[in-house]
Amino acid sequence: MSRRMSRRLSRRMLALVTGVCTAAGIALFAPSAGATAPAGAAVAAADCVAPWSASTVYTGGKTASYNGRNWQAKWWTQNERPGSSDVWADQGACGGGTGPGPNPDPSGFVVSEAQFNQMFPNRNPFYTYKGLTDALSAFPAFAKTGSDTVKRQEAAAFLANVSHETGGLVHVVEQNQANYPHYCDSSQPYGCPAGQAAYYGRGPIQLSWNFNYKAAGDALGIDLLRDPYKVERDPAVAWKTGLWYWNTQNGPGTMTPHNAMVNGAGFGQTIRSINGALECDGRNPAQVQSRIGKYQSFTQILGVPTGSNLSC
Repeated sequence: MSRRMSRRLSRRMLALVTGVCTAAGIALFAPSAGATAPAGAAVAAADCVAPWSASTVYTGGKTASYNGRNWQAKWWTQNERPGSSDVWADQGACGGGTGPGPNPDPSGFVVSEAQFNQMFPNRNPFYTYKGLTDALSAFPAFAKTGSDTVKRQEAAAFLANVSHETGGLVHVVEQNQANYPHYCDSSQPYGCPAGQAAYYGRGPIQLSWNFNYKAAGDALGIDLLRDPYKVERDPAVAWKTGLWYWNTQNGPGTMTPHNAMVNGAGFGQTIRSINGALECDGRNPAQVQSRIGKYQSFTQILGVPTGSNLSC
């Protein structure tokens, strides 16, 4: 579905992918009926079990994953976060992570690779976790500003909006090819050197229009105006364009999505900055709720509350 944006550089693409993937079931490992693993024992194959939920009651021997590690309840517990109380026994890193601590990736990203895979079980192989973590250096304040809770909330908010835009990280390019010739603003002095139909939506935020490719490329030190195809060839470049918009552009809102999350304005203001002209103030409540639903799911995976002001 296409969208109209303002004529300024801060506006974003017309394209909106409305399909949102329903997460497929993930194979989980848990103690067999009538048996409990001893405290401290590793979960089979070190796969991540079902993520911890603050609303679930866990009895002794039940397991949950949190921050890239598996945990086992020693006795009855509810609302006691793994790692914050001795009611939980650490079962070790899961999902292929290694080494101690909740963030084994050297980037220090607050979302582990196991959690990323839980969020996007059907993702296109193009959208690699490494591509995302490689892109983080371009915007060092992202998911590293404020308290640990705020950092995780921002990461969840970004990934929730990305999930909505791409159908669960399935689509790398805009699906409606009939829109492709519409994204060349010939009034710009630099024109459209890659061709009239070269500036269609690509990447996690579906970057489009020649002026957005020019602005993003200038900010990132990459000539995307002349070679916009880099966004669909290089996962790190694709992720950088999404982070560029998130951290630097107000869009139809009054603040960047990054500022909305770190300054307490709430998730709803990230929606306004991304597509508020078409979704907020009652214009498209179903689309808004789709974004909110993903955010609620992802904050649960990361073990943090959603905060207030979820809608716009």
